[in-house]
Amino acid sequence: MVSEPNGGLSRIPAQEQLSVVALVIYIPEPLGRFLDDLRLELVPACQPHAHVSVLPPRPVTGDWRPACEQAREQAQQHAAFDVELTEIRVFRVTDVVYIEVGAGAQELRRMHAAMSSSGALAFGEPFPYHPHITLAQNIQQEELPALRELASRRWQEYRGRRGFRAERATFVQNTLSDCWVDLAAFSFGAAVVLR
Repeated sequence: MVSEPNGGLSRIPAQEQLSVVALVIYIPEPLGRFLDDLRLELVPACQPHAHVSVLPPRPVTGDWRPACEQAREQAQQHAAFDVELTEIRVFRVTDVVYIEVGAGAQELRRMHAAMSSSGALAFGEPFPYHPHITLAQNIQQEELPALRELASRRWQEYRGRRGFRAERATFVQNTLSDCWVDLAAFSFGAAVVLR
């Protein structure tokens, strides 16, 4: 997500916006910082902001606000829950290195199913929904074994808590420069509009 130096959200011109949105749960510190640093170590050119996607990227037609309102309404129907991260794995079809979600995966699946089955958020996903935290993507296949090994080693070395409380989701939009911008945040049970 793009932030300005003063901590505010960047405002992107309409011509830079794409009609692609997602709903994510950001991972709080210190686990979030560790995962961002690990992702930068694995893929130095990326712009990390550790998160688990409730709704992976999807196109919306026209204005993003109806999709955002649908996400807000449905987020209010879910209580906060605990998420635990387990092991390093790889999606073989896409060669994405990720951390598996253990506890909390069922809640994420329920939210995803409720939000993506109808209305402005409906979308035929290219892959079945699988809660995870991406660590490396868009990498060469020959790099995969070494990157997975490095990710596994760093994850074993990490001594902090391997989970967090999911209390809030953020509705985001992609840009032509492939940066994601926060549009609105919803505490489970209440909403706060950021833009």
